[in-house]
Amino acid sequence: MDTHPKASIGRPRGFDADEALERAMRVFWEQGYEGASLTDLTSAMGITRTSMYAAFGNKEELFRRALERYTEGPASYAARALREPTARQVATAFLNGSVRATTRPDCPTGCLGVQGSLAAGDPGRPARDALIAWRDEAISHLRDRFQRAVDEGDLPPDTDPGLLARYLMTVANGIAVQAVGGATRDDLRQVADMALRTWPPA
Repeated sequence: MDTHPKASIGRPRGFDADEALERAMRVFWEQGYEGASLTDLTSAMGITRTSMYAAFGNKEELFRRALERYTEGPASYAARALREPTARQVATAFLNGSVRATTRPDCPTGCLGVQGSLAAGDPGRPARDALIAWRDEAISHLRDRFQRAVDEGDLPPDTDPGLLARYLMTVANGIAVQAVGGATRDDLRQVADMALRTWPPA
């Protein structure tokens, strides 16, 4: 009687795909799309280029997967903020979340969604376009939430939800850029507090 287990069909990847994607995300976060070479990525992921292509597709697809992971991980504060009961609490949670995410001691500074591809040549255009869409989607979610706040009387009736959403995103993006430049968490919290002082009264 053969007591040896049968080999599974197909060759196992031999690496932890989630861990590899986490490491790729950090490389893109720190170096940007064009700054991150395939050698940088595969070295950090601990895999060969062949394995990377087989598991994640090309560099552009890997970047999109990394951005999804970033959205669900370090940037998940944005989705949580939308569930706050008032518009002001949404804005407070959004900006404070941005400060925390861009100044975490165990992560690169700044925001992958901002610095990932600010200035891109032709090779980086797909990444730049993906990040523009990513930021626009966040603005859209904020706009819809602030429109609800207007409808419920939580914001003044003459509030422009779209402008308010873009203002909040602009402040958050500025926080990310300042974090890369060396601004401390306390510095940036003061910036967030100042931005909230001009928040529309209910």
